[in-house]
Amino acid sequence: MKRKKMYILFVPVLIFSFGTSSSQTCGNLNFQHQADIPSVCNSLFMTMIHDRNDLPYLYVANKGAGLTVYDLSEITFPSLVATVPTTLFDTLDVMSLSQYGNYLYLALGNSFTNPQKGGIAVIDISTPTAPVVTDYYVVPGSGSGGGIVRVEGNYAYLGAMQSGLVILDVTDKNNVQFVSQFVPDINFPPVASPNPSLYNARGMEVSNSIVYLCYDGGGIRIINCTDKIHPIETGHWCNPVMYSPTDHPKAYNNCILDDTLLYVAVDYCGMEVLNVRDTGNITLTGWWNPYNCPNNNWFTSPSYANEMQYDKYCKRIFMSTGRSDMMVIDVSDPTLPDSCNYYGGVDNGIGTWGIGMWHNQIYLSYICSIIPFPSSLTQLTILTFDPCTAGKIDEHSYDTFTVFPNPFSGQTTLHTNNYLRNATLILTNLLGETMWQMNFSGQTLIIRRNKLPAGIYFMQLSQGTTVIATKKLVIKD
Repeated sequence: MKRKKMYILFVPVLIFSFGTSSSQTCGNLNFQHQADIPSVCNSLFMTMIHDRNDLPYLYVANKGAGLTVYDLSEITFPSLVATVPTTLFDTLDVMSLSQYGNYLYLALGNSFTNPQKGGIAVIDISTPTAPVVTDYYVVPGSGSGGGIVRVEGNYAYLGAMQSGLVILDVTDKNNVQFVSQFVPDINFPPVASPNPSLYNARGMEVSNSIVYLCYDGGGIRIINCTDKIHPIETGHWCNPVMYSPTDHPKAYNNCILDDTLLYVAVDYCGMEVLNVRDTGNITLTGWWNPYNCPNNNWFTSPSYANEMQYDKYCKRIFMSTGRSDMMVIDVSDPTLPDSCNYYGGVDNGIGTWGIGMWHNQIYLSYICSIIPFPSSLTQLTILTFDPCTAGKIDEHSYDTFTVFPNPFSGQTTLHTNNYLRNATLILTNLLGETMWQMNFSGQTLIIRRNKLPAGIYFMQLSQGTTVIATKKLVIKD
């Protein structure tokens, strides 16, 4: 039967306009509630992703209930079609997940109360209704769970909380191999007597073997993993107001990379926009700080920046914000990010943690919690909204396509998570001149330099009238 809505849609109270945009104003998103999927407190919906091959399935990191798969063919009546129990991977809770091709990668290990070992599981979803565990790996000596996992090429990058960054070779999906482990130094930022429990690898982006790691109280760490066996930290950042003079850094939870800008969710301190062009000299471009951090209080703040999704074409961040459900932040001017819409309520005592997005669909997970706010509601809520530009796809760049290596001198490989049919790839130079154009179908394409001179180029990938993504390509001699 159709489930009852749990709360009221609120009209936005603040609408901001910054510069020009290809879209409607952020205040006209017109959120529509579609469905709620209830759960219980020991089987929380942590986070979720829609099938990246555009099949009508939602994959959910369901904590103690393992991996659950829902059929969204009728979005108002989602139906459970598959469950992968934790007994298949050492009874470790499923905390987060990502998709690369026809495989899911699960971040394993409770990182909340009663922490577990950390690890990953690899799941074959060639048939989404019949997922198969091909292998799993548990980090030796770990004991604070798993925060996040990302995959690029043949390597998985696990944010293993206090165990740091773990790099795994997943070339053979039936035999995950350990490559290396990097635990960042807890002596940054410069605070007196750092508490090791506050330094956790929990949020991440990966691009061209560079890991942008949210290290909780340890700020942002940029780790060059070109040499997979010997990762090197090339830069770090923590907003100075977080540790001087208060000496109490806030949790850097989640991040999204857009070219040289990194959007970072910072606990109850909103969202920072960082320029990471020079990883050794990270600078603050903008800061959405609605509650006067760091002068506010963790227990009384009406908002907590947890997970984020990015509408790159319309320059909007969708953020799960604890007891304020979801905020939408306009980043069309990254120097002046500001809230422009929201869903749910403000300081309403129910807590969101995870957020997923696919086209014009939003997925919010509500969790049971006691600290920093009480919440007894646990469910997954499905919303839709009016897209700003018809035909655009709004996923992260890592969910669309990757090019590796980049820069390159001879050839490089394009890989897309979505199986493309008659896609068009166009390469232009800095003058906007088309250097070549080709059509292809599939998920992988070898790109050869041929006689192109060294320099900077731009690739545009499209399918039909839909521009899927663009990416900068660098050719070197």
